[in-house]
Amino acid sequence: MEKVEVKELLEAGVHFGHLTRKWNPNMAPYIYMERNGIHIINLYKTAAKIEETSEALAKIAASGKKILFVATKKQAKDIVAEKAGAVNQPYITERWPGGMLTNFVTIRKAVKKMASIDRMKKDGTFNSLSKKERLQVDRLRAKLEKNLGSISDMTRLPGALFVVDIMREHIAIREAQKLNIPIFAMVDTNSDPREVDYVIPANDDASKSIDKVLSIVTSAIADGLNERKAEKADKEGKSQKAEAKAKPAKKAEKAASEEEE
Repeated sequence: MEKVEVKELLEAGVHFGHLTRKWNPNMAPYIYMERNGIHIINLYKTAAKIEETSEALAKIAASGKKILFVATKKQAKDIVAEKAGAVNQPYITERWPGGMLTNFVTIRKAVKKMASIDRMKKDGTFNSLSKKERLQVDRLRAKLEKNLGSISDMTRLPGALFVVDIMREHIAIREAQKLNIPIFAMVDTNSDPREVDYVIPANDDASKSIDKVLSIVTSAIADGLNERKAEKADKEGKSQKAEAKAKPAKKAEKAASEEEE
């Protein structure tokens, strides 16, 4: 896992917090100083927290569970879609669908609806609909794709949530808390770090800062996925070897029993 360089975090502006009057006192342990009315985040603490987070996320990915990324703010949407998508993790960058976690069964039904529309198009059922019905179905498919397309592969509840801006995504945070799903998040100086399990004190407003942090954590997830792949291949290799060894023994057993007859 890559070591987090404080210099790189500094260059990406990860240290810029919010105006001092907007601060949340619970963020005090992560604040280094105040400059021109703005809180400056202690990047040595940020680096340590990113490493801790990366390690935990790599383990979750290696266990085969999904990590759901949540970021609906303008500066973060495209970055999250690109980075999470690159490591095959689900993400929500449009509006958070209420009940996404607490009412997962309903959300899965909506995702299945997308799949059934696709089947209709393939088997020709779609063409037998009237023009008006086709239009309605297409509109529904587009709406579902926009809101839920990025989670269509998520067949069960995620193993963790990664959030950019916990104040904005408070509904997602509440749902994860209810279900005891671990929450990882970029937490700025205006937020309450007690809401999440793994805090990354960081500027959650600047795209450069978001990009930097996400690059590091998704790289750790990729490591976890590779580890899982390697373990699977190793297991398969071992079972094939065991089978190959067992074959001659079975043949000898068979021959011996035939002789006895």
